[in-house]
Amino acid sequence: MPTARQELLRLLAKKSFRLGEFKLSSGGTSDYYVDCRTTTLDARGSKLTGKVFLEEIRKRRWRAQAIGGLTMGADPIVVAVALTSGKINGFLVRKAEKQHGTGKRIEGFSEKGARVVIVDDVCTTGASTVQAIEAAREFGFEIVGVMCLVEREEANGRPSVEQAAAPAKFVSIFTASDVRSKHVPKKAKRTSQVFAVSASCEMCGKPAVTNVPRNRCAAHAM
Repeated sequence: MPTARQELLRLLAKKSFRLGEFKLSSGGTSDYYVDCRTTTLDARGSKLTGKVFLEEIRKRRWRAQAIGGLTMGADPIVVAVALTSGKINGFLVRKAEKQHGTGKRIEGFSEKGARVVIVDDVCTTGASTVQAIEAAREFGFEIVGVMCLVEREEANGRPSVEQAAAPAKFVSIFTASDVRSKHVPKKAKRTSQVFAVSASCEMCGKPAVTNVPRNRCAAHAM
């Protein structure tokens, strides 16, 4: 039986990985794209995401009180971990302060000095993760770890996040190479035989059942 991690990787490869030509947040282009939300918002994918992230948090012994990240890539991960753990709270970081009401940028859990883990779905340049780190620290959280679901391993993403997160560690659950290696392109459909409806067998004159490669009846089709 596959582990939760193995099953999540296969689901990402099936639901989230696409080949083609795509423009990235870095401004460059790529021959593939990973849309993690098609997995993290999937019923089964959400359960697996919560379990895998929670396992990693416990493995690292971060003793986190809350988990959060920049909306909206982090949103499904935050909810999945909170529900799976039953004790780790969730918070979301707005991209800018709200211009009405309380004007908060941090939504949800808001205990200053709390130990928190910052999460994101995909790390390319790392900009969204860095924004979340900076906002969380400005609010007063203690960041004990930073995690992303898929790291693209390009555009200086890891060094940028590691520098912003220090002394906290940055951990990626999977790399884009991991996901790509599990992706199996859809096979082209095989060309089926074209059956003759009214033709006659060229060998005996009986009704033909196929015209591939020639008009043949059932007895002479082989």
